[in-house]
Amino acid sequence: MYINITAQKLGTNYSQSSADFVDYLEKENEGLEKEEMEHFFNQYGDEISAKEAVKEIDGNTAKLKKKEPKFYSITVSPSKYELRKLESSSEDLKRYTRELMKDYASSFNREINGRPVNVDDIKYFAKIEHQRTFKGTDFQVRENQSFATKILELKQEVKRIQQGQVTGNIDRLKLKIGKLEKEAPHQQNGKRIVQGMKKPGNQSHIHIIVSRKDASNSFSLSPGSKHKASEVEMHGKKVKRGFDRDQFFERAEKTFDKTFGYKRNYAETYKAKKDFVKNPKLYFAALMKLPANDKAMAFKIMGKSGIPLLPNIPTSKAQLALRVFKRLRKGAEIAVKSSSIGI
Repeated sequence: MYINITAQKLGTNYSQSSADFVDYLEKENEGLEKEEMEHFFNQYGDEISAKEAVKEIDGNTAKLKKKEPKFYSITVSPSKYELRKLESSSEDLKRYTRELMKDYASSFNREINGRPVNVDDIKYFAKIEHQRTFKGTDFQVRENQSFATKILELKQEVKRIQQGQVTGNIDRLKLKIGKLEKEAPHQQNGKRIVQGMKKPGNQSHIHIIVSRKDASNSFSLSPGSKHKASEVEMHGKKVKRGFDRDQFFERAEKTFDKTFGYKRNYAETYKAKKDFVKNPKLYFAALMKLPANDKAMAFKIMGKSGIPLLPNIPTSKAQLALRVFKRLRKGAEIAVKSSSIGI
């Protein structure tokens, strides 16, 4: 499970409206019949139009300054192992989203009219998507990059020869290009994986656009708060503040597991991914204590997610393995970045 929370982009190149983002989320509906389309939904409603979602989000911005985010984007990407537990991707993910947003609300260390924040205070619209494309940050694209660079150089040389700028053997260069295409480590259907290529298999995921203001348009609820959970004195009164992102990510996993009866491997947990980057010694110790089958599955999951793998090292060589883990940690930060909030 990967969850990413991102603030609305602001500045001269971005509109103050949510319209551009909503239009982006409508891209999969292009060319589809109405009954095939995925519509926006919220806690209690289905088949909400894009126009209504924009109107509701844009109209819920009272007292927000020009440079303050008006909304946040939450992307929820279940793994292929988690998706296998779903009977109907769309309907099951809608059900999960509605439970997830309860976790989101309860992760605010805030009170509204003397009570904790609940899901009815959250104004949001969500949409299920079923396709994904490879990005430049995906490990397959990154590990193919050196081949992509050489291929581009050779293609440019072919072009110069064709234009008469230099002399050379075009056929020989094309053979080199073909060889490099096949030697690239990550392939899909016999082709080198490149940025923009559609990913195979079930790629169902959730996009959620959530208003910065509560449903009454009176209180600001920012998941980008730098304050985790604390109290501050304002005008002589103690006021709660903050958003506990660790709690949200961990509860999101537990909610999925409870909803669909999913048995989560240690390597899939948010805590494990966080420990891998921040405390590899703790991560390695926990990994070595797993039963043999769970340990084998953990390494399989790590490999599929792009986290660099270690050889099967005995516990007696733990210190050597730990040094290797520390060298790998920097590269792994990209793979686990989507489990943190990006503001």
